Amino acid sequence: MKLVILDRDGTINHDSDQYIKSPEEWRPIKGSLEAIARLAQADYRIVVATNQSGIARGLFDTRTLFAIHGKLLRELAQVGGRIDAFFFCPHAAEAGCPCRKPQPGMLLEVARRFNVTLGDVYMVGDAQRDLEAAAAAGAKPVLVLTGKGTQTRDGGKLPPGTRIFPDLAAFAEHLAP
Repeated sequence: MKLVILDRDGTINHDSDQYIKSPEEWRPIKGSLEAIARLAQADYRIVVATNQSGIARGLFDTRTLFAIHGKLLRELAQVGGRIDAFFFCPHAAEAGCPCRKPQPGMLLEVARRFNVTLGDVYMVGDAQRDLEAAAAAGAKPVLVLTGKGTQTRDGGKLPPGTRIFPDLAAFAEHLAP
């Protein structure tokens, strides 16, 4: 099985320091939905793995998170794409949850549920925590320069073997030419 794990905020959609708290605030990054469709059409399974501490902070609830993901799925379907599963950590950083990136728990759960080893799986994100989670889980870290990506790259602490792409569209074009 070919599988790609994607971060959400800053990778698929525009991020906000105030959190994405409603479907109305969710806006895709140009070309990201088409990139996911391209991967899906190349027989990749696509999973979103996202930290959502806004739930623990009381900024939105799980129902709202599902509504945001519903909007993502509707817009994605319009360009012929799909997402096979969403995994999220609702805990705040201070909770020390093993599923919250940069910990590998969420990615290890993806591997368990999809019955795959992560050695051939790409984890695509814009933040250091995405790359560290990928490395800790044994997945292939990929940095996109959208969202916090440029700042992450310039921080210079990328795990060995990290691939860098301008955006999700460039990554998809590389993986599924």
